Amino acid sequence: MQIIKHDINIDFVGRRKLALILSGIVILIGIVSLVAKGGPDYGIDFVGGTLVQVKFTENTDAAKIKDSLAALDLGSVLVQHFGDDANEFLIRIQKTTEDRDLSALVSGSLETSYGKGSYDIRRLEMVGPQVGKDLREKGFLSVVYAMIGILVYVSWRFELRFAIGAVVALIHDVLITLGAFSITGREIDLPIIAAFLAIIGYSLNDTIIVYDRIRENYGKHQKQGFASVVNHSINETLSRTILTSGTTMLVVIALFIFGGGVIHNFAFALLIGILVGTYSSIFVASPVLIFWDDYRAGKRKPAVAQGSAK
Repeated sequence: MQIIKHDINIDFVGRRKLALILSGIVILIGIVSLVAKGGPDYGIDFVGGTLVQVKFTENTDAAKIKDSLAALDLGSVLVQHFGDDANEFLIRIQKTTEDRDLSALVSGSLETSYGKGSYDIRRLEMVGPQVGKDLREKGFLSVVYAMIGILVYVSWRFELRFAIGAVVALIHDVLITLGAFSITGREIDLPIIAAFLAIIGYSLNDTIIVYDRIRENYGKHQKQGFASVVNHSINETLSRTILTSGTTMLVVIALFIFGGGVIHNFAFALLIGILVGTYSSIFVASPVLIFWDDYRAGKRKPAVAQGSAK
């Protein structure tokens, strides 16, 4: 199936500098947000603490729930809405203790404030601070190892310049997605690390398709110039890119809208990652090859000129 004519010729390469400036601005906004907030907003998985999911049978608000728990001396307590139900909340507690003890404490306090049978504790998760720190480090390392593996794989399959372009594009995707999480106030936890790895895999797959066509066309049309070959290759794979990204986006949008609060952040990460990954395959990974080629050509010119002078 082809939704775009094969002979289309959009000048993607001509807009590469504008696209890279736009990417730089978006990444900078994300970094400023991260710095202003003191880093990513880590979830219970990474900082330790206790998470309690509660559904109430009557209307209430976060302030009232927090006030009902104030006398328990649980440390920092954060209460926020969860999912689409106005009466379902997540209670994040800094202090950790035995599950049964904490459940009894929270239940007793809520029962005093709201009455027996007016709430239902649906979930209780506890992570120790040391475990959270270990998980945070391992999550970060998993992303770094994925990047290193991709650098080695693409260098072996293509050339080093292709590998550099792919890794730059993947770092671009992760930074923008991380910035989007910071700007929207979403937490980073283990499922989000899994989403980052999925984004890396998806974006790399799209980039490899374009790279394969560039290598194939460069062997046939070397006289046209490298930039022209890159632009022609992007146009040739554009139909496939739109179809693949479009159908994937439909599934992710469905998850984001109908998947519920448990996977809402995961679906949000994939939503941003697929959009940015598709963009980076065209406007980041491929232009890096052109900048690399221009740099090598600039280094060769003085040597040629010096040889001619002699």
